[in-house]
Amino acid sequence: MKAGALQADPVFRYAVADDVPALKALVERGYRGDSARGGWTHEADLLDDERIAVDDLAASLADPEQRIIVTQHGAAFAGCVAITDLGGGRAYLGMLCVDPASQAGGLGRALIAEAEAAAASQFGTTVMELTVVSVREELIAWYLRRGYALTGETRPFPAPSGPHLHMVVLARTIA
Repeated sequence: MKAGALQADPVFRYAVADDVPALKALVERGYRGDSARGGWTHEADLLDDERIAVDDLAASLADPEQRIIVTQHGAAFAGCVAITDLGGGRAYLGMLCVDPASQAGGLGRALIAEAEAAAASQFGTTVMELTVVSVREELIAWYLRRGYALTGETRPFPAPSGPHLHMVVLARTIA
C-alpha cells in the first residue's frame, strides 16, 4: 500500500488462535528491529527485546475480557489493535500496530475507531485509556490529535528497561 493512502474500507475482524504466528510477526515488524525503522511508530531505537511472546498472544485471545482486532492487506496482516475490558465502563487500548509499509495512510485512525466501537458494544465502555512510553513525544502528540488527553498518571514500564522509561496514561470518553 502506498504511504498516505488508506486501503479502501478496511475489513476488520477479531483474531483467532490460528492467527498467532502472523500476528506476532506483524507486531515484531511494527515495533522492533530494522524492519520497524521503515515506519514512524517503532520502538527499535529504545528496545531490542521481543515485543510480545506467542504465549501472551494466545492467552489474550483466550481471555473473554480481551479482543484483538486485525485487518489484512492481501494475505498479510496490515494492522492490529487490542482492547481489554477494565470494568466500570473503562477499557484499555493496546498493541496498536500498523505494518511499517502501510503507515501514514489512516489505518491507525481506522483501527482506533474500530477498537472504540468494539469496546463500547462488547464491554459497555465509555472511557478508553492507553499508555505510551514517556519519551515518545511524537506518538503522544498523535494520540492527543485523536482526542485523547494526558491524565497525569504514570505507570512503570512493563518490562526491565532501565530506569529511564515509564508509561504515561492517556484517556478519552467514547460514545
